[in-house]
Amino acid sequence: MPDQRILFSKSGTAKYISHLDLMHTMERAFLRAGITIRHTAGFHPHPYVSIPLPLPLGFSSQCELMEFGLEDGCTMEELPQKMNQVLPAGIVIHDCYEGGLPFRALCFVRYDIFLEFDGNLAQAAGEAFQELVSRDHFIVQKRSKKSKRGFTEVDLIPLIEGVETVQAQGDTLSLTLLLQAQNPGLSPSVLLQGFQTAYPSFVPVYSSCHRREILDQEKNVYR
Repeated sequence: MPDQRILFSKSGTAKYISHLDLMHTMERAFLRAGITIRHTAGFHPHPYVSIPLPLPLGFSSQCELMEFGLEDGCTMEELPQKMNQVLPAGIVIHDCYEGGLPFRALCFVRYDIFLEFDGNLAQAAGEAFQELVSRDHFIVQKRSKKSKRGFTEVDLIPLIEGVETVQAQGDTLSLTLLLQAQNPGLSPSVLLQGFQTAYPSFVPVYSSCHRREILDQEKNVYR
């Protein structure tokens, strides 16, 4: 039987569930819901579940995906309701369907980012951000276990596919960004850290990031 996928959201206090804990949470939810899924082969089989593009801790999302192998206990149509009855608050399954394009076809991610500043700095911070992303190059140091120095230098500009919204209102700056998803990908956290390094006077007092859409090479919603 081919693999199945679920589309789910992660919000509220569930934002602070790490990727590894999320995997365990999903595995336990299958058990509590009485749903049998495929396990790996070998002496120590474990549930086959795969989540591409792990969501950074503290980020919310409405477009998370998980692949697994449904064997028994319910149909794909019944699965969302059965799982939602046993999942913790903030994790909601919206759909279950047959797997489609391989995960390597994930190309872009659309994020909504909100930054709050003291002293009505949002307008000036927005202008500074636009200046930064309009540069030909913006090199940052990124931690790397493969490098002997412990970090590697990365140019972020080629990884920014689009800056769709830069809007300041009062003390809040709202950004909508389309970023490269993988090989290599760009996390908003890395971009914002680079921005704060380049403009240390524009450090927000609060920030939040929300993953809105995952897209393929043609910028269609990936499923």
